[in-house]
Amino acid sequence: MAETRPETGPETGPETDLVLPCRDEAAALRELLPRVPESLSVIVVDNGSTDGTADVARSLGARVVSESRPGYGAAVHAGLVAATAPYVVVMDGDGSFDPAAALALVDAVMRGDADLALGCRRPVSRAAQPWHAKVGNRLVLSALRRRTGLRVRDIAPLRAARREALLNLGVEDRRSGYPVELLDRAARAGWRVHEIDVDYHPRTAGTRSKVSGSVRGSLRAAYDFWRVLS
Repeated sequence: MAETRPETGPETGPETDLVLPCRDEAAALRELLPRVPESLSVIVVDNGSTDGTADVARSLGARVVSESRPGYGAAVHAGLVAATAPYVVVMDGDGSFDPAAALALVDAVMRGDADLALGCRRPVSRAAQPWHAKVGNRLVLSALRRRTGLRVRDIAPLRAARREALLNLGVEDRRSGYPVELLDRAARAGWRVHEIDVDYHPRTAGTRSKVSGSVRGSLRAAYDFWRVLS
């Protein structure tokens, strides 16, 4: 299959690309993109949106990639392929993170303190992370720890690494299991994994999580997680 390439935008940019996998996140992007630090070049991966996500992203200066295959992993991989900077940050595009929080993660990788820097979510309110999402997170982390010895506190949706190293890691999952497979492969490859606490906010009003937005979504994600670890 041919690699997905950007629809618009330059071939070169800053040292770090910020990849935002998005599906129906137009409302969030209107608030999020103006707050992205200038040192980060934004790539929005439109994963089958019907709310004008791509148009909003373009109007606010982001590069846009279209990925027709549904799934978080498919969107993230498309963004990594499209990126041109030596460092990449992957962050949910739902407004739950302050994009400035990504800078500390990038800095840890650039300094050589970590091969993979993770943003460990610190919910600012109970609404930020539903109970079923918390329970699923803990169960999967326990299984991951037993399997690899990797002691991390979160399946981080905010993370930074060198782009080439991430691609060479060979993560194959294209659904919700992507971040778990990434951590599994990173641990087995001997990567130095470093966590930094970051504030985690309720997602922007008018958007809904495809995973933690419902018990059914969380169960579907849990199935993907266990499938990767089995």
